[in-house]
Amino acid sequence: MKEISKGVLYRIAGPVVMAKNLDARMYDVVYVGKEKLMGEVIQIDGDKVTIQVYEDTSGLKPGEIVVNSGEPLTVELGPGLLTSIYDGIQRPLPVLQAKQGDYINRGVSAPGLDPKKKWDFKATVKKGDVVKGGDVIGEVEETEGNIHKILISPKVKESKIKEIKSGKFTVEEIVAKLEDGTELKLKHEWPVRSARPVTEKLAPNVPLITGQRIFDALFPLAKGGAGAIPGPFGAGKTVAQQQLAKWCDADIIVYVGCGERGNEMTEVLTEFPHLIDPKTKKPLLNRTVLIANTSNMPVAAREASVYTGVTIAEYYRDQGYDVALMADSTSRWAEAMREISSRLEEMPGEEGYPAYLATRLSEFYERAARVQPLGVKKIGSVTIIGAVSPPGGDFSEPVTQNTLRVTKTFWALDAKLAQRRHFPSINWLTSYSLYPDILEGWYAKNISADWRQTVGRITALLQEEDKLMEIVQLVGSDALPEKQQVLLEAARLLREFLLQQNAFHEIDTYCDLEKTYMLMKIILKFYDLASDAMERGARIQQILEIKSKDEIGNAKFEKDHKKLLTDVEKKMEKEIDAIFR
Repeated sequence: MKEISKGVLYRIAGPVVMAKNLDARMYDVVYVGKEKLMGEVIQIDGDKVTIQVYEDTSGLKPGEIVVNSGEPLTVELGPGLLTSIYDGIQRPLPVLQAKQGDYINRGVSAPGLDPKKKWDFKATVKKGDVVKGGDVIGEVEETEGNIHKILISPKVKESKIKEIKSGKFTVEEIVAKLEDGTELKLKHEWPVRSARPVTEKLAPNVPLITGQRIFDALFPLAKGGAGAIPGPFGAGKTVAQQQLAKWCDADIIVYVGCGERGNEMTEVLTEFPHLIDPKTKKPLLNRTVLIANTSNMPVAAREASVYTGVTIAEYYRDQGYDVALMADSTSRWAEAMREISSRLEEMPGEEGYPAYLATRLSEFYERAARVQPLGVKKIGSVTIIGAVSPPGGDFSEPVTQNTLRVTKTFWALDAKLAQRRHFPSINWLTSYSLYPDILEGWYAKNISADWRQTVGRITALLQEEDKLMEIVQLVGSDALPEKQQVLLEAARLLREFLLQQNAFHEIDTYCDLEKTYMLMKIILKFYDLASDAMERGARIQQILEIKSKDEIGNAKFEKDHKKLLTDVEKKMEKEIDAIFR
């Protein structure tokens, strides 16, 4: 622990304390009291310094010593992050549990990366090579099949390699030296509140393929984009995020449990180690970093946890990986800000949240990007998916509204759909995505030239159904013209066979884009055939009695879906032709 200056405690208000005569800068990390509780400078007024403490402050007394480290809150970045479970300030929870048991005392600390574990380092540069900040100097196999590129800290200036060696090293040992005297290790540190620099930010024109039909077809999210998934209690946020973590085509997953209830976080921590990565058939945890900061942990650490998560995500992005960051939930993070703000006696904004709520949310979501990293030729990305827990499912509250201003994909969970057992319970009328225009070229090239038009027709059918349902609820569907009854039947097929998906079925849990496209096309084919038959004089009852249309749903649960859907299409055509014989 570095010691730059000392001050004295003179006021304590929960996690916010004040010190006098402490020489400090904004966001310096300080250690408070006899137990050296970790905190961060958040306000300076003359000789008075306000500090938010990341641990419980009960028992602190005025007059105790406060020590300034002179450095901002940083995280250790290097091999060993994957499979780790951290708290909000990168203390490894399994290590603390081994030291203290299930109840962790205050003031306990542990390094973010295991200082004793040896890694097999293979140098990829040699003596005399010119390197600079962000360049790769070697590789380590971090977990089975996951190569960790050892990066030089972006702060290091250009210089030549004086010496470098391959072999087995801990993260604390020096593996290379530069001619300007800089010593390089397998790890480096980075302040969490500062975005890591890149060579160039690129357009987010590649979709994050999630394997969930409603996301991929109607409301896509781009790699390097930002999305929000708000919903009331019990609507399925956690299952949706676990599905995204398990199936999305990101290389690395960073899951931040920010202020969620302890039992929910326990569920994640016990389930994640047992989840099998469908791509590699190895544990999903091998490419996952978990950050757990539950609602009974100190609020200040909750506020820091999202920054810790996004900094780790940026680090893997800079190695040329696609990273997906799940933040569950940003509402609890905002509540932590509100509590700290009230203790600072700041002027409250809407619903008591601080006036800078929108700014903080923007700063966080704007760290999502698809980029050309500094020293790696491969493109990397950070995609941020933030869960929001609005009280009572009210989407007009400040956190949801401010999140909508900065995210381009909005997946609105609906409690009524969840009650009807329609999962994922995403409301297709209130959700939206602003990425289809920029992704249109990718879909046209990789799936089908008419992907956008197909999705447009499906959206129109679902919107038309919603208008008609108001009439149906008043007078019944039989009172509608027969053409509109055909539309309602097509919309029912879309809801049941396309939008509903079983997360716990071994085949339906993941649906590739080709299968999604085929399901969309065959339902539209039924609608076109049925509409044409109505024009030729068929009755609505004859259309509704077509059995083959209900076989479309079987394709969701079959591996050989192509043959099944081709057969269904032929049967539909035969059944409709039979009407006119």
